[in-house]
Amino acid sequence: MTASANSVPPPSSATEAVEQALTGHRRDWRSVVFELALLASLLIALGVLVWLITDIFLRALPVFQERSLTEFLTNPMSSRPSRAGIGQGLFGSIVLMVFVAMLAIPIGIAAAVYLEEYAADNRLTRFINTTVRNLAGVPAVVYGLLGIAVFVVLLRDVTGGPSIISGGFTLAIVVLPIVIIASAESLRAVPTSIREAGFGVGATKWEVIRSHVIPYALPGILTGTILTIGRAFGETAPLLLVGAVTGGFAVAADASAVEQLQGPYTSLPTIIFSWARQPKAEFRELTAAAIIVLLVLVLIINAIAIILRNRYARKW
Repeated sequence: MTASANSVPPPSSATEAVEQALTGHRRDWRSVVFELALLASLLIALGVLVWLITDIFLRALPVFQERSLTEFLTNPMSSRPSRAGIGQGLFGSIVLMVFVAMLAIPIGIAAAVYLEEYAADNRLTRFINTTVRNLAGVPAVVYGLLGIAVFVVLLRDVTGGPSIISGGFTLAIVVLPIVIIASAESLRAVPTSIREAGFGVGATKWEVIRSHVIPYALPGILTGTILTIGRAFGETAPLLLVGAVTGGFAVAADASAVEQLQGPYTSLPTIIFSWARQPKAEFRELTAAAIIVLLVLVLIINAIAIILRNRYARKW
């Protein structure tokens, strides 16, 4: 008995000890098969991702070898592959993200704070929450149609028609439901004890929300909103519908800032879409190079989200 008992290896954790006691030291082959299936799915997904990135990088390598990175990043669009660059697309994408950050983030966070902290739990509030979640699943091209009707046609005197202002407003509407949902989930995750502690020392509701609830939920809010900006950075369909230019264009040198915002524009995803349709093989290499730049920018945005989340999470 002693020998047989000693032959059984001791469990490495309390969880394994409980599992062995419940299963009678029998191996659950169905769990093993399911675990192997999950591992195989993960390896297949990673393999496809690595293959795609490798293929794109190899296609883009001649561009980075023959041309300097600065030239590729700053040159405007051109019908000649040797001169074409993504400077106009980078500028347009950055301006569009400024619109998104100025409109969608403050409005989305404010709406989430109202729905979670101030609105009563009634039919109207539940209807609004359901509507917001449904809007988050609407395809972006539908918002592009909304942008045509509202910003390009109805508000033409303000936006200038198919302009970067119309594109920025449209992208802000695309990501607004996602910002509201991410912020609301972060606020909902704040423990009730934190609110009760604030009320216990005589703080008002606004003081509790400002000094306790929002700081505690800030890591999740920042993560959700910054990742939302990353998604907006890669949108193409709504911008094409609201007038993003797919060919080369020039802006007058003496144009004011308002005139530039109301003039023609493009974005990095739009340039990728345009180059991918060109028949020349050189443009395919340019497309791959632009995709690499877009991936790097999205990874930088994701890294910023992780850094900010970890920084504010340590304070709590």
